[in-house]
Amino acid sequence: MTSAHIQTQAADYRPLAEAMRPRNLEEFVGQSHLIGPGSALREALVGGQVHSMVLWGPPGTGKTTLARMVAHYCDARFQVLSAVTAGVKDVREVVAQAKALPGKLVLFVDEVHRFNKAQQDGFLPHVEDGTLVLIGATTENPAFELNNALLSRLRVYVLKALAREDLQSLLERVLSDCERGLGRLNLTLSDYGRDCLLDAADGDARRLLNFLEIGSQFATATDNGHELTDRVLPEVIGTPLRRFDKGGDLFYDQISALHKSMRGTDPDAVLYWFARMIDGGCDPRYIIRRAIRMASEDIGNADPRALSLTLDAAQTYERLGSPEGELAIAQALVYLACAPKSNAVYKGLNAALQVARQTGTQEVPLHLRNAPTRLAKELGHGEKYRYAHDEPQGYVQGETYLPDTLQGQRFYYPVDRGLEIKIREKLERLRGRSQQTNNDDD
Repeated sequence: MTSAHIQTQAADYRPLAEAMRPRNLEEFVGQSHLIGPGSALREALVGGQVHSMVLWGPPGTGKTTLARMVAHYCDARFQVLSAVTAGVKDVREVVAQAKALPGKLVLFVDEVHRFNKAQQDGFLPHVEDGTLVLIGATTENPAFELNNALLSRLRVYVLKALAREDLQSLLERVLSDCERGLGRLNLTLSDYGRDCLLDAADGDARRLLNFLEIGSQFATATDNGHELTDRVLPEVIGTPLRRFDKGGDLFYDQISALHKSMRGTDPDAVLYWFARMIDGGCDPRYIIRRAIRMASEDIGNADPRALSLTLDAAQTYERLGSPEGELAIAQALVYLACAPKSNAVYKGLNAALQVARQTGTQEVPLHLRNAPTRLAKELGHGEKYRYAHDEPQGYVQGETYLPDTLQGQRFYYPVDRGLEIKIREKLERLRGRSQQTNNDDD
């Protein structure tokens, strides 16, 4: 093969993911909730109507492709900017071209959430006056990452990870397409191999296409074409990477699911979400720190052992590390899930904080004040204080401990679950005795 031939091949080469990019709505895989028959967005595209929008979804769900289709169906020029590398100067150049050339311009900004406030503000007047149609793509929640002013002028569309049947349909199309796909190779693979590829793709069409392109290079020639054998699949797939997005929306969605599963007393769901996060590369220390919070916020005094056990799990993990220490974390999480639940302390603290902020600096009652000096004693500090340990059953009937203006205020209401049942009964009994004492004094 000559060098000229090699250069020609290189010039003609397009990655499979690019070659198989859908050319129309009929070829688009997934997102039927957005562009399925009868959907508002589909009707708008078919009718040649266009508006600025944000496409929010995980990688490989068709955000770039959908943006291209908007331009295609609306007979508009299509220009791409990456927020990773572009700046205000680039935006100004695009705006200048849009004003200088006839027709509509669809500006697609990939990773739009990476633009700072000033860069985002630069789009506002040009979106408003129709100079350009802005389509931003993001994997992050636009409500957190985009300016309210810009967001109010954009329609947000949520794209979902592709379902398994969508990926299956795409796989079959690639294998049979002789023009843009791998049909000329007559590539075959086992049912097991198909399942492996679909699993590894994990809802990402681009990842599936990349696997198939690599797999075609590993394929073994046969009498009828080529075969991608099960033996080479590990080399094709490598180490599967789950969608986790540390620090992003998916990260916080998963820890939220873990917390709520624990609160809902579902140990199976707790183990699943814990496994998902570990499999995705989450630091187990983060999870155990959240678990310590769960033990106080959602269980509290209904089972005080929960906090101790969770702290023990944290220490155990530091001793053992991964993966051995992850078992201790799992043990703690399951215990939290199965333990009786109470947020009485959590609610009580929040209520007390609110009262403290609203009522300002309340004087400490004289009998509760510290009296370390003679002067303090002469001023009455600590006078009439009754030492609880010297009282019958260690309780001072009729005594008060809140500021005078807050007498009778309640913050802590034990629930009727776990140990707090007994705590509630005790507090009610003691309060009843104090009330009787106060009535007798009256």
